Amino acid sequence: MVYLVATPIGNLKDISLRALEVLKSVDVIFCEDTRHSLKLLSAYEIKKPLYACHKFNEKQSSQKIIEMCNEGKNIAVISDAGMPVISDPGNLLCAELLSSNIEYTIIPGACAAVSALVLSALPADRFAFIGFLRGKNSEKLSMLKTYQNLDMTLIFYSAPQDVDDDIKILYEGLGEREAVAVREISKIHEESVHFKLSEGLVGEKRGEYVLLVKGAEKRECALNELTEVEHINYYVEQGYDKKEALKLVAKDRGVSKSELYKFTINKD
Repeated sequence: MVYLVATPIGNLKDISLRALEVLKSVDVIFCEDTRHSLKLLSAYEIKKPLYACHKFNEKQSSQKIIEMCNEGKNIAVISDAGMPVISDPGNLLCAELLSSNIEYTIIPGACAAVSALVLSALPADRFAFIGFLRGKNSEKLSMLKTYQNLDMTLIFYSAPQDVDDDIKILYEGLGEREAVAVREISKIHEESVHFKLSEGLVGEKRGEYVLLVKGAEKRECALNELTEVEHINYYVEQGYDKKEALKLVAKDRGVSKSELYKFTINKD
């Protein structure tokens, strides 16, 4: 059996009794950074063989885990903090375990994204977790365009050295929005700072951040008051190509794309 075990995201006391029970009972533990995880395990006097399982060796580690399972061993998999798989190694492992018919389960616990959402006071009935912004700026902006019109809270992870640049990209890709920067969750210096994307986040950046951005305001009614041509041009000016703009206008107006096609003829 393989157990994916959630670990504390800050305060070591946040680990569950069941997580401790599993970590004490398994034969081996796979973790992102053995030195980092050793601090948690030592705090609870847990001594087990430790193996690394990180983004650079997850394929090889998955095969080793499967081999150990076939030998009858029980295995725990943990990340440096929080829930494995969520912006951490483990997704590839789950796929490999599934294809190999290896039984696995989850020992639930802390998740920085959900904790930050609660602390932010932004709408939490619906939200989209995006995680870290990766790639070149052009790739980040292209990705953000996908979420530009979602009327739900957007959640991002950001390393301290990337926070300022990430906020600039969010402003460029999403426009002016209310945002919240949450850091040091469950620790002494925990804080949630509300700010506007255009203003950026002041102060020294320390600790891992969760950036939460308020969703887009509903604009369908106002947009539908435009002429069809103006409505299509609105989305084109937002960076969408003609095909994408036509699809969005059709959705806004509740009509088929074919009914709108005539309004794009001879339009560049």
